[in-house]
Amino acid sequence: MGASVIKGQPLEAKAIAGVIEELERQAAENPSKLRVRRHDETIVVDGEIDVDALVMVVVGSMAGGP
Repeated sequence: MGASVIKGQPLEAKAIAGVIEELERQAAENPSKLRVRRHDETIVVDGEIDVDALVMVVVGSMAGGP
């Protein structure tokens, strides 16, 4: 198994899923500051993003975290 595959999912797919989930979590936490909508294979993001939290999710997905 290659280094880019963790727990059966390609690293890229885990990072993408983590980013979308984190953006949706942030939007749910503060809907007056951030809106996230899924549209087919893309997402539309409007507002303020906690970049530190987002980066932590990406790094965690690369390290094999949840």
